[in-house]
Amino acid sequence: MAFQIVLPKLGLTMQEGVIGGWVATPGQRVSLGDTLFRVETDKVDVDVEAEGEGVLATAAEAGAVLPVGAVVGWLLAEGESVPEDGASPDGDAGQGAAASSAASTPTPAAVPVNGVGTAGGRLKASPNARRVAAEAGVDLQTLTGTGPGGRIVSEDVEDFLARPLPGEAPAERPSAAVEPGATAGFVGPVVRKLAAELGVDLATVTGSGIGGRITRSDVERAAGEGRSTAARSAAPSRAGRTPDGPRPGDVIPLRGMRGAIARNMMDSLHSMAQLTHGYEVDVTELVATRSALKAEAADTDRGAPSLNDFVVRAAALALRDHPLLNAGIVDDQIVVADRIDVGLAVAVDGGLVVPVVRGADHLSVIAIAERTRELATAARGGTLGLNDLEGATFSVSTLGAYGVDFFTPVINPGNVAILGVGRVKDGFRWEGDTPVRTQVLTLSLTFDHRAVDGAPAAEYLRTVGQILGRPLTLLSGN
Repeated sequence: MAFQIVLPKLGLTMQEGVIGGWVATPGQRVSLGDTLFRVETDKVDVDVEAEGEGVLATAAEAGAVLPVGAVVGWLLAEGESVPEDGASPDGDAGQGAAASSAASTPTPAAVPVNGVGTAGGRLKASPNARRVAAEAGVDLQTLTGTGPGGRIVSEDVEDFLARPLPGEAPAERPSAAVEPGATAGFVGPVVRKLAAELGVDLATVTGSGIGGRITRSDVERAAGEGRSTAARSAAPSRAGRTPDGPRPGDVIPLRGMRGAIARNMMDSLHSMAQLTHGYEVDVTELVATRSALKAEAADTDRGAPSLNDFVVRAAALALRDHPLLNAGIVDDQIVVADRIDVGLAVAVDGGLVVPVVRGADHLSVIAIAERTRELATAARGGTLGLNDLEGATFSVSTLGAYGVDFFTPVINPGNVAILGVGRVKDGFRWEGDTPVRTQVLTLSLTFDHRAVDGAPAAEYLRTVGQILGRPLTLLSGN
């Protein structure tokens, strides 16, 4: 019986995805749990595994932009031909319903054409994830799935294996067998396959993922550096290395993450009455406190909180006193959130993602620092799950590291405000007739004037400034 492979819905807001590339090849015999293809969404890239078995026939090329539920291929029985016009070889009419239902519910990668399968929540872990977990001695009940419908996929097991437990070295963790020549950490099959294709020795690659895990981006970067080294050796007269990124004359399609950012920003600006307040905060004591923490952490493996971590903590605490900033507008109603989950804008290759620090008002600045480092590393390594990216009630965006003082951040759809953080610069204050040097930070609050007026927005900024002026109070959670 033919299995229809559809583009899965990988989140509540996903409407389309890009076929990033086929891992399996047409005509290949595919088994349960084998990785079929990689789908690129506006938030994350996900390897999609087979929920059936058979001979692969593809119906979409790499790079194709398709809506959720679109048919991208089939798994066929031996001797079976590709269905014509989306019909089952046996003339079963149930196939179209399986594809169309994917637009409203999380859909597995392969759905039998007669509608019988593992949808509906019965399958919570892919066969490949179960195999990897069994080899490594991992209890699947302890994992959170990032696959379609919250299903546990093999990458979730690999991420778990890559995270060292508190006080434990990574080598002490149980791990699945690693191929000879691979690094000591757990390396997923997709990454090993890519490394083999690009001729990259995994033993020479430093992982940027959670727990030092080697990601696809690490392998691709290593391959690019290898090609650049070879090019320099072959042509030593060439000055410098070809810069990464766009070149004059390039045409860059607005699709995938870049297209989603474009749509979201336009929707945000067109659907909201956005205004921005600027506010200067004296952070002299904050800078001194952070310097002391940095010196204290110098002899440990724990890094000191960044200034931005202090701002995230202060912003979350201030939202308790100004809940109207921690809200959204739904059906012409202002809905105030009952939690304070702060989204943190992180720049990644090709765009921007906003992972979420949940319950930020209850975390100490030390805990926030640990969480933001983990999220930023996962974002740049491409290992964030959808649960890490959805549900922010307020956001913080930082450009201080680029020397920017003031800017106008754009509100993330679903929120009514976003806080921008500029650089710390020298300032002064008067003590009588004597000028005293200070450290000053500029905050930029963009708010939706439909929900929040100018005065309450200014009061919120003042509260954030007052909290930042008492940095020691931010060190404990409450």
